[in-house]
Amino acid sequence: MAPYPKKWERHLTLPDGTAVFARPIRPEDEALYGHFFAAETADDLRLRFFGPVKDRSAAFYSHFTHIDYAKVMAFIALDETSGEMLGVARLHRTRGDSGEFAVIVRSDIKSHGLGWELMQMIVAYGRAEGLRNIEGQVLRENTAMLGMCRTLGFQIGVNREEPSICNVTLAL
Repeated sequence: MAPYPKKWERHLTLPDGTAVFARPIRPEDEALYGHFFAAETADDLRLRFFGPVKDRSAAFYSHFTHIDYAKVMAFIALDETSGEMLGVARLHRTRGDSGEFAVIVRSDIKSHGLGWELMQMIVAYGRAEGLRNIEGQVLRENTAMLGMCRTLGFQIGVNREEPSICNVTLAL
């Protein structure tokens, strides 16, 4: 298991002035997930997980926070004042030169620029790791995420097996 990559810690300021500490996720962050998921709308969880999220067990949250940094990176965003979890972006190596991303931002702070910042970190991390591309799947109805992907330079295509899903790919 790779050691904690401290060099990826960042202090960010969102356009609305919110101070955010973004860093690689750690196992002790599991305790933050319950409150975070409770603050998410059912629709926002569905957009991220492509269905309702019923499991809220410690084992479910542990899956997100106990990672091997050699295979997965997850950046958690914390409010610098309260320490509350505001969002997280993940990148899983899928093949030697590709990674699959996922991102979620707390429902009450969407459209404040945090998703953009987290995606920028994921892209920078992918480049630093020598990945050739980053891929993801986004529900067609998630126009905000698709718009952000377009702005970041992702190519957006239709998933032939599931027309309600778009495949997004960024060449690095």
